[in-house]
Amino acid sequence: MLDYCLTEHHAMIKDLARTVAEKKIKPHTREWDEKGAYPTSAIEALAQSDLFAIWIPEKYNGLGGGVYDLCLAVEEIARIDGGVATAYAATFLGMAPILVNGTEEQKEKYLTQIASGEAQAAFGLTEPSAGSDASKLRTTAVRDGDYYVLNGLKHFITNGGEAAIYAIIALTDKSRGARGMSCFIVEKGTPGFSFGKKEDKLGIRCSTTSELIFEDCRVHKDNLLGGREGLGFIATMKTFDYTRPGVGAQAVGIAQGAMELAIKYAHTRVQFDQKITSFQGIQWMIADMGSKIEAARALVYAAAKAADDGKKNVGGASAAAKLIASDVAMEVATNALQLYGGYGYMKEYPIEKFLRDAKITQIYEGTNQIQKSIVAHHLIKMFTS
Repeated sequence: MLDYCLTEHHAMIKDLARTVAEKKIKPHTREWDEKGAYPTSAIEALAQSDLFAIWIPEKYNGLGGGVYDLCLAVEEIARIDGGVATAYAATFLGMAPILVNGTEEQKEKYLTQIASGEAQAAFGLTEPSAGSDASKLRTTAVRDGDYYVLNGLKHFITNGGEAAIYAIIALTDKSRGARGMSCFIVEKGTPGFSFGKKEDKLGIRCSTTSELIFEDCRVHKDNLLGGREGLGFIATMKTFDYTRPGVGAQAVGIAQGAMELAIKYAHTRVQFDQKITSFQGIQWMIADMGSKIEAARALVYAAAKAADDGKKNVGGASAAAKLIASDVAMEVATNALQLYGGYGYMKEYPIEKFLRDAKITQIYEGTNQIQKSIVAHHLIKMFTS
């Protein structure tokens, strides 16, 4: 890995996350994956280490860091377990709308809970008919005095059922399309808010993914994000601009972990009376892995820093970071398994999990085809306006 001249603060975050991942997560990854069990002890360990406070301002009891801090932590956790990294990072996905567009009262109430590790969060956008095309959103919120009445179904929601705080996108004015979307902060336990099907996934199996069901769920107007209607679409776009580098960091971590396992295995595997790492073909595979991981890492870090610095048009950089890093993760995980030969295909060996975990990074928070459209839009606008 290149020297990225990390500050003492950033080095501390990276080392702390690695320590927690090695000591508190690694011993349990196989069990959590096989059972599809939520990694409660891992989340508690991350909370006790103040790693839920890293992207929260000091005034809300956070550590005052940003997207870059989050990426450093997510990468180290994903290097050991992509599922735990998903469960961890999903809280920041649910927190981001509050951080970016919330009222002072909303920030004080909810960000402090997240910083302390007392509560996890989740983001509710996706619906059966509204994935990449958010315009097909059907969940509604109708004003009734001091309350909004929510009705609808969200699915594929990470941390669904485990989180205590949910940022929910709903239509408050169907006639206005995207401009009629609003965001509501809904607490677990609110009457009319329940959880449906828990998904049985290919990878990141210890991360809970479930349906959110709203049936005449009454949410007080104080929980309307920003205190006004119509912020839903803006909050969603800003959220993804800030969180997609985190998906890129997760992908980099998965790729790094897969490469390390493959190199260690290949250096013990003997064929034709030689360790297979002595063969040029194997060396070239390893060189490609390492080079592409480093390139992806540099892009992720650059996008994260741009987001923290408030650079304009950060959406294109964030999309590119997620796009490239996730493609690299899938390629590296595939080739890492190849180095194991037939053993790599067996669940007895850990490498197959990295391949299963890598795939989702190409899909969630916008498929890579959507990321390409975003990158192209930014480039066309940049060179034609």
